Amino acid sequence: MIPLTLAEVAGATDGRLGGGADPAALVTSVVVDSRLVRPGSLFVALPGARADGHDFAASAVAAGAVAVLAARPVDVPAVLVADPALGLVRLAGHARTLAKATVLAVTGSSGKTTTKDLLADLLGTLGPTIAPPGSFNNEIGLPLTLLRLEADTEYAALEMGARGLGHIATLCAIARPHVGLVLNVGSAHVGEYADGRAGIAAAKGELAEAASDVAVLNADDELVAGMRPRAAGRVVTFGTAPGADVRAERVEIDHAGRASFDLVAGGERHRVALALVGAHQVSNALAAAAAAWAVGMAPAAAATALAAARPRSRWRMEVTTTAGGLVVVNDAYNANPESMRAALRALADLGRAPAEPALGRADGPVTGAGRRRTWAVLGPMAELGAAADGEHAELGAFAAGLGIDRVVVVAEAARPRAPAAPGAGARGDWVADVDAAVALLADATPGAGDVVLVKASRSYGLERVARALTEAAGSGGPGAGEAGAGAGRNAQTAEPTP
Repeated sequence: MIPLTLAEVAGATDGRLGGGADPAALVTSVVVDSRLVRPGSLFVALPGARADGHDFAASAVAAGAVAVLAARPVDVPAVLVADPALGLVRLAGHARTLAKATVLAVTGSSGKTTTKDLLADLLGTLGPTIAPPGSFNNEIGLPLTLLRLEADTEYAALEMGARGLGHIATLCAIARPHVGLVLNVGSAHVGEYADGRAGIAAAKGELAEAASDVAVLNADDELVAGMRPRAAGRVVTFGTAPGADVRAERVEIDHAGRASFDLVAGGERHRVALALVGAHQVSNALAAAAAAWAVGMAPAAAATALAAARPRSRWRMEVTTTAGGLVVVNDAYNANPESMRAALRALADLGRAPAEPALGRADGPVTGAGRRRTWAVLGPMAELGAAADGEHAELGAFAAGLGIDRVVVVAEAARPRAPAAPGAGARGDWVADVDAAVALLADATPGAGDVVLVKASRSYGLERVARALTEAAGSGGPGAGEAGAGAGRNAQTAEPTP
């Protein structure tokens, strides 16, 4: 971050110094998790139901924090404010004012994190770029990202989520984006919106209204394309539609489920072969290329950077091939009807690949003969409201229609939401929890050449299933997971919001 004195922090947050705080002491980082404190940190003491950051004030200072942003005296150097969360927001706004960076923000019902990661890869080839880890996209995570801005930062790629009208507008008031990228309007968390998808579109469109220079809109999504009149600046479109400014043509999917396509923009055409799994990554790649193009990136350079991009954020179509040839696709970070269907399509594509244990490795194309067995381990989709039962039932029929060999549903109330239609040829299993799913898979023993997709809304913890599969197969697999900022030290966390 751009270093600030404690006196400057107090001024930016409408706070006052206490506990013997030195006005000239320099703050060089801001954290909401006392375990992340290093010398020069400002520790923000966020209160909450599970834990209160004020209880960790002394340990944070002992670890090197120069002060604590606190709501009450904590017997250590502090900047005292009425509301530490609001203080964090104000401090981030101050950092945004000091920085020269071009700010780009991404929102949408699905694909936000992957697109943000791709955009960061592209912008990183143009100059110093910051982007949040994982899905730091709410009123805590976004300010923490802005506070990482340096004097020489040229670009910031941000992610914005919302659970209702006004949420994105609030984030935009902090970040003041130059470019706003709207990916799609789906059914994610539709239960949180009184007007259904129309309400979601109204919320996501707040980014188009707030972006001062460019709104980047999905030409393939009618509700997103309809945001054009709301755009404050010029509009750049992306998609497969013939009139899109940045579009994909000649899309192909290889044996490893990876897409290649012609990137067409600015009168140029360049072939791109993605390393990411899933046909839905084409839209994410186009979106990132369109936003980068909007700030001056040449299409040829965008194509090269997209081909070089690798997954950054965990548990999002994260492919692990075990030593024994079992392929585990861990997409357990989030789930909604659209992302579920995209992941199942990717699983079906992987199943059509020849049965060969090299899938997912970077050592060349898959060879051999035969078809892979496909397994889908699915948990519930949260916050769908009255649409939940219907959406889960439709998802089951969709999986069966794709020819997924075996579907394991992990949910206490799973049986009414059967994922496989009778007679569809797929086998369906219902288990009550993650432990039961792990036990079932240990008994069923997916083997060499099989592909297992694990996906659910984050709150159900299905990443444990993926970890159990990879560890049982001796690969080591993904680790225990990325803790949200503040986990175990504050009740509020930096990620995620849909």
